[in-house]
Amino acid sequence: MRDSHAPSDTPPKIDTGVAHNARVWNHWLGGKDNYDVDRQVGDQVAGMFPVIREVARADRAFLGRAVRHLAGEHGVRQFLDIGTGLPTAGNTHETAQRIAPEARIVYVDNDPIVLAHARALLTGTPQGATAYVDADVHDPERIVERAAATLDFGRPVAVMMLGILNFVLDTGTARDIVRRIMAAVPSGSFLTLTHPTSDADVGGEGNVAAMAFWNEHAVPPITARPRAEIASFLDGLDLVEPGLVPCSQWRPDAGTPAAVPQFGAVAVKP
Repeated sequence: MRDSHAPSDTPPKIDTGVAHNARVWNHWLGGKDNYDVDRQVGDQVAGMFPVIREVARADRAFLGRAVRHLAGEHGVRQFLDIGTGLPTAGNTHETAQRIAPEARIVYVDNDPIVLAHARALLTGTPQGATAYVDADVHDPERIVERAAATLDFGRPVAVMMLGILNFVLDTGTARDIVRRIMAAVPSGSFLTLTHPTSDADVGGEGNVAAMAFWNEHAVPPITARPRAEIASFLDGLDLVEPGLVPCSQWRPDAGTPAAVPQFGAVAVKP
């Protein structure tokens, strides 16, 4: 199903001369939706910080586990996925609608290449709905307003913010964005997030130099944060067990995977 905010037929302008996060992330995940500049910068970052490809895979796997948990264990039927990234296997709507075909999903991004590929995100079940909103994370009111064409904000919504707040460089601004978005959803809604860290106890010290290189050669600029700052985004919410942990270790399917320098959490609005 497509809503009135689906991508237009006018191809967006894509800058192929500068590496961009969505395309580099796609490269780390083994995708094909990237350019030479993305592969060059991505490979350089991976050379400086070899665990980054594992982080990308762990973050993607966390998405699947979190959506399955929310749709299956908590009965969530509405998802607002902010910072969608490029379509790949196991997108939010695919995972949610496999459990609940009536689930409704709105994707949000403002990257031209994501917009160009967004139609792949708009093929869901006939019983449910999928939509795409072209908006910036810095404008939560626009996100909510446009998403309301598809989602009922009088019912619980799972807000997904995976790997997006790290592109909001000021921590106070990032906290305010989360606060404003969560203020728009009712009690019983969830916030799901992941965020890179430089904390040494989870192997994040290499993030510092790698991100400095990134910020000189790619867009948008990025920052890592210590665990305590990431935890502050969850203030006023009740954490779902096991809390804020390396995303690889959040309700793993089997065993105890190695920690990655990317924290993940799911929390509910009381």
